[in-house]
Amino acid sequence: MTVKRATLADVAQRAGTSTAVVSYVLNDGPRPVSDRLRARVLEALDELNYRPDRAARALRRPRRWRHIGLLVPDVRLPLFATLVGHIEVEARDRDHLTLIGNTGYDPEREVEFASAFVDSGIEGLIVVGGAGGAATAELCRQARIPIVWVHNNRDQVDSHVIGADHVHTGTLATRHLVDVHHRENTVFVGGFTPADVQHGDRETVAQRYAGYESVVGARAAHQIHTDLTPAGAYHAVSRHLSNQAPPDGMVVGTYGQAAATLRAISDAGLRVPHDIAVVGYDADTANAYAALRLTTVQQPIDTIARTALSRVLEAADTSPASDTPAPEPIEAHLDIGETCGC
Repeated sequence: MTVKRATLADVAQRAGTSTAVVSYVLNDGPRPVSDRLRARVLEALDELNYRPDRAARALRRPRRWRHIGLLVPDVRLPLFATLVGHIEVEARDRDHLTLIGNTGYDPEREVEFASAFVDSGIEGLIVVGGAGGAATAELCRQARIPIVWVHNNRDQVDSHVIGADHVHTGTLATRHLVDVHHRENTVFVGGFTPADVQHGDRETVAQRYAGYESVVGARAAHQIHTDLTPAGAYHAVSRHLSNQAPPDGMVVGTYGQAAATLRAISDAGLRVPHDIAVVGYDADTANAYAALRLTTVQQPIDTIARTALSRVLEAADTSPASDTPAPEPIEAHLDIGETCGC
């Protein structure tokens, strides 16, 4: 059942004042309000979970449309590009336009985009790969705008994340190499500490590494540290292959490193999958024309997008997203290509 959205009049009645005073508090003017009265108004706003009807206030845009904000780390990567496409199409079908910002996993840029989107009158915000979670969450709380987190959240604010169980995906990728292809010396490519990675998907990579380690065991686990960039992966894998006996399997922690890793193996005079079998993540399944099609763990992007959009729009009309039950992890699957030896 849809809950009636609180109005300015409801807040004024709860605070025992006029709608004009409530408006002064919300807009910080134009007339002053005493501290005691301001406190009563703020308390009423919180009790009623009041959020300004930005669609009504933004008269410059067509009456039909409302806006949501969508922040992604890098729209050039297949995972995020596909997610943006699904959310944009489904949001439009539900009379919402999508404002999109590329954060680059930079917390300052994330907050800058979020603030600009709030000022433009968004009804809700979806953050994919949050890097400045606490600051972004506080900004949206003050603006009374619902926020939904997707994929990961660096600051781990008190909110649920919609996405796959990345520890399980690490297990899934590694078990395929170890159990199916009997690769007994499998290494993990990717960094996840602040020393390794400044702006990158290090939380997800750390979880995937934990899944990898659970299969091979702590003593056998070996990590090729990278900064998660293609160049970083190429140089790190090349150094590893030139300095010691090559492994027979590699789990590459992000898609952005996959092509560079394959090139480093080839440049070292080794063959994929004969000498080294490789499994990666979140490949562009529409691109089947590479020299070798990557075996990859794929997240169901359509399900993630639909779940995130439904949550933020429902929260915009009813209760905050934090009041909803924690979402179940969305199951990923292994897409068999040519790099693992199948």
